[in-house]
Amino acid sequence: MSVYLAKGQRVSLQKGPGETLTVVRMGLGWRAAPRRGLFSGRTRQIDLDASALLYAERTPSDVVFFQHLESSDGSVRHTGDNLVGGSGAGEDDEAILVDLAHVPPHITQVVFTVSSYTGQTFAEVQNAHCRLVDESTGLELARYDLTGGGPHTGQIMAKVFRDGAGGWEMQAIGAPAKGRSFQDLLPAIEPFL
Repeated sequence: MSVYLAKGQRVSLQKGPGETLTVVRMGLGWRAAPRRGLFSGRTRQIDLDASALLYAERTPSDVVFFQHLESSDGSVRHTGDNLVGGSGAGEDDEAILVDLAHVPPHITQVVFTVSSYTGQTFAEVQNAHCRLVDESTGLELARYDLTGGGPHTGQIMAKVFRDGAGGWEMQAIGAPAKGRSFQDLLPAIEPFL
């Protein structure tokens, strides 16, 4: 059963007593919202991009995105770029896999972002979500709906971070930002580290 998160909420990624997750998938899904007016049945293609930024405390260490599909250590992997979306109703259009057991010890958090590469705002996107899935079982652990639209072109979605006791937690962030790439979003990430 999924846990639906609101902005700022956290959830432990421990399975149960003595059990830990090994690989999680952060999925992103979206659909272009129909236009209003004369051609209201038509939609404009929207290219959202998921990125994962690996941090050692507050210092950026590596990034995974559509032009760099795997972290240097191989623990984080992007499954590929989707240029138009379309799933949006619950399935993922882009996904990033994080092998928690192999994330190097100096990496304390992985921040997930989404940006509108084609420059449309989130007001033009519907059914957008990010979700965390236990890759070994396919069980959805947490879902964060990116609802509300708005005039922004980027969003700091969520982060997974070490909890200090050897486990991992996820925090939904959902902070709007302006930018068409992860580089543009770096200043907006700072307050959430």
